Amino acid sequence: MPRFSVIVPAYKVQAYLHECLDSVLSQSYADLELIAVDDGSPDACGAIIDEFTARDPRVRPVRLPRNQGLGAARNAGLRVATGDYLLFLDGDDTLTPHALRAIADRLKETGEPDVLVHDYARVDWSGRTVRNQAAIQLTERGPASFVLEDRPGLLKLLTVVWNKTYRREFVEREGFTFPSGLYEDVPWTYPVLMAAESIATLDRVCVHYRQRRRGSITRTTSRRHFDLFEQYDRVFAYVGQRPELARWRPVLFRRMVNHLTTVFAHGERLPRAARAEFLRQARAHCRRHHAPGHPVPLRSRLRHALVRLGLHRTFRTLQRASALRRRSVKALTRLLKTLRSGALRLHYRVQRRLPLRADRAVFTAYDSRGHGCNPGALENAFRTHAPHIRTSWVARPEHHHTIPSATRRVRPGTAAYWTALARSKYLVSNVDFDRRLVKRPGQILLQTQHGTPLGHMGLDLQERPAAARGTDFAELLRGVDTWDHVLSANRHSTLTWERVFPGRYRTLEYGQPRNDVFQQATSADVSRLRESLGIPEGSVAILYAPTHRDHRRSQHAALDLERVLRTLGPRHVVLARAHHAYGEPLTAGSADRVIDVTDHPSVEQLCLASDVLVTDYSSIMFDYANLDRPIVLLADDREAYEAARGTYVDLRSFAPGAVARSEDELIDIFATGHWRGSRSAQLRSAFRERFCPYDDGRAAERVVRHVVLGETDLPPVVPLEERHPVPSATAALGRPPLASVPPAVDPQGLDLHALVPQAAGPYAVPPQAVAPPAVDPRGLDLHALVPQTAGPYAVPPQAVAPPAVDPRGLDLHALVPQTAGPYAVPPQAVVDRV
Repeated sequence: MPRFSVIVPAYKVQAYLHECLDSVLSQSYADLELIAVDDGSPDACGAIIDEFTARDPRVRPVRLPRNQGLGAARNAGLRVATGDYLLFLDGDDTLTPHALRAIADRLKETGEPDVLVHDYARVDWSGRTVRNQAAIQLTERGPASFVLEDRPGLLKLLTVVWNKTYRREFVEREGFTFPSGLYEDVPWTYPVLMAAESIATLDRVCVHYRQRRRGSITRTTSRRHFDLFEQYDRVFAYVGQRPELARWRPVLFRRMVNHLTTVFAHGERLPRAARAEFLRQARAHCRRHHAPGHPVPLRSRLRHALVRLGLHRTFRTLQRASALRRRSVKALTRLLKTLRSGALRLHYRVQRRLPLRADRAVFTAYDSRGHGCNPGALENAFRTHAPHIRTSWVARPEHHHTIPSATRRVRPGTAAYWTALARSKYLVSNVDFDRRLVKRPGQILLQTQHGTPLGHMGLDLQERPAAARGTDFAELLRGVDTWDHVLSANRHSTLTWERVFPGRYRTLEYGQPRNDVFQQATSADVSRLRESLGIPEGSVAILYAPTHRDHRRSQHAALDLERVLRTLGPRHVVLARAHHAYGEPLTAGSADRVIDVTDHPSVEQLCLASDVLVTDYSSIMFDYANLDRPIVLLADDREAYEAARGTYVDLRSFAPGAVARSEDELIDIFATGHWRGSRSAQLRSAFRERFCPYDDGRAAERVVRHVVLGETDLPPVVPLEERHPVPSATAALGRPPLASVPPAVDPQGLDLHALVPQAAGPYAVPPQAVAPPAVDPRGLDLHALVPQTAGPYAVPPQAVAPPAVDPRGLDLHALVPQTAGPYAVPPQAVVDRV
């Protein structure tokens, strides 16, 4: 008997059915049956179901001889379901990845409730995803289940069947089925919630609810919307047969009036000739089921009254008046914006004619986001090394909390903003300032950039439309012409900037100011940062920071972070930082040991708090290398990224550490310890020599002394070998925790981690480590490894037929002794890993 029965009715959804069925069968929780019901669909739905049936034995097809409607199709699936729990999914919707595992875990945690209510997100035809606005009703309050009286707010959720999981025994005991007609979810949803003896919630998006541009039933103009009256008759009949449920009548009455009002007010649903009839029937229903006692919000009282009284013409008149008011407000708003814009332009022109202030500097980063990056480090350096300069930071109000108290806060687009741009001598940013900026004689514009370039930039994007995204290159070059200085971290950056951003500026090859903190921080700072982030003591903190994809509109979910952590064990945590271009976290829910740091104001602090970086094509790798901590690259879509944007550095031949081509390879890199092995250290050392020559902790000071104070005798650069960045927390412990993954077992049964030394003779293979015979297919007798006086352990000539390389890349000749414990596998013994 499967754990879940997922029932999917299909009627005229051939374009979406593949994705729907795949979303079920690809779930990480595989104990399920998929009941696909062909509701007499005239298109290819039946053939698609047949394809999935032949492909996967978990698919159980049900065919109806003719189209009977959504309710009948679901009932047909109910009759053959055998799972402990039931889920319903419409043929054009999808389950989110790992939804069933999250549901199964929550069911177990809450003691097998009758109903589990989970969340959904709307996905419109353009791909935009918006989570349910009433998700606050799903807040999880511990492992105890409850009844509807404890959480009546659940009745405010959308009356749909697919945002819940139902215990099959409960459904069969109560005899719940779906009626015919439109809005068939209404007489199912309310009775189920009222009858359930135990309910639980899961605050996680488990269903993506597709909003089709055309073809949705609820958006179709038809008299079928009159079915809503009959469905609410069924709800009140159910309550009338059970006196103990009478207390719910006022709530249900208000929900009915809300629903009727919504249908009537939606212009696309009712034919024009039927609108008055609908309102008259609504008035009759309100009189029939009237149940006072539940207050109506003030803003809805008028609409409720008009529907209950059946005042069709009055309702339409007020609708037109409301629409006219909205249009008037919009027109007035546009007029006020135009007047304000003109006033600000005039203010800016006046300010540009006033004297320049040599003691003022204005900073911004990432289009008015918070204090940080290279401009943030330079703003701090201005206040330290040039205290006579008064600094201002331009940021939107939601980022003002990141700005130091000694720095003036400026909102973009205000009079103060244009005054700062017009009167300040120093303008510092890591992107271009407002395109309306007119650079005055005597102003100095310092372009800091925001990292060493890996992906193509500037003029190199002219032949890459996916990455350029409509960039106006003439406007870009006009911005370049305003630059006086451009910061560079290394020779590679210098050559790239001067080619892709050609201009008259001077390149300052002084290092990245934002990386100064890596040489200045202490172990106490690292401990404090880890504690503030909630990283358990003694855990390996993996900073996962992927970059954005120009060829994708939505976030690229390359890693299943929950699976990675389940495999590596409890001594690992992930600091997940999504790229700011997407505006949403990497994880949909609050996964165990995944700490969302997307909105953390300082990526440098996250680097200090972590023990290892996992990234793909982000320039963060160049900054992180300054810490001399392990870096692992995940290049699962290298070809697509190269095609869309292209890279200046071939990371296959010049990587900063181990390179994984898939999630499984990444797990293996951590499981074997290769992420912190000597080979990775060698790669990182060469990477640092090339890309981190000037990041010695004094880059910002050199910039301020040269640009502001006019000094030419600048602090010398500290050589790489003399720099001592603060070690990671686990490195300070001496030996990071090991991943608790299954042992490395040879296909023939040899546990390669279990070789142990004997006093003399060949090295022992514990009985549990091998399933005999212990002979590699290439002829290596693994029992015959014998010690030598020095060097690697000898393999007798008769024991091996070359090459002695394991299919996973283990060079069995290279096993070397350790002082204690299992035999070490040198990095050079693992081939084709990087």
